[in-house]
Amino acid sequence: MSASPLIRPATPADIPAILALMRGLAEYEKLTHLFAATAANLRASLFGEQPAAQCLVAESAADGGLVAYALWFQNYSTFLAKPGLYLEDLYVHPDQRGKGIGKALLLRLASIAVERDYGRFEWTVLDWNQPAIDFYEGMGAQVLPEWRIVRVTGDALLDMGRKGASHG
Repeated sequence: MSASPLIRPATPADIPAILALMRGLAEYEKLTHLFAATAANLRASLFGEQPAAQCLVAESAADGGLVAYALWFQNYSTFLAKPGLYLEDLYVHPDQRGKGIGKALLLRLASIAVERDYGRFEWTVLDWNQPAIDFYEGMGAQVLPEWRIVRVTGDALLDMGRKGASHG
């Protein structure tokens, strides 16, 4: 029986491995055309003067290499008047799946949310990713079919920002 991977907070030295795992997630989700992350902007986002996100990594017990990551940030619920934990990415390298790593990462994140008295722990899942949906529901998560993601990015964001600046 193999030893469990070590789950720990990411460090700046982990940036190249996290970036490689992020690319793996983009490939899995068929979204490589949207992938623009670089080591520099990931480092600034996680370890800069004002970090935008936090990250846990799973380190292989066999060789110490990173085999998974969970990247999250704090959001806020006005209805609960409490912060929440929003999981942006959870990715386990394909050859490490089925070993309890994803579950261990989710449980660690839930414990962080409880320790910090957050009101929610939430994330999104692609509607075609039935294995992930089944996995999340099996852990007690509720998939909310009535909610839709709304996003503004790229030129549309620039245009909206310019319009907003003229109204300020």
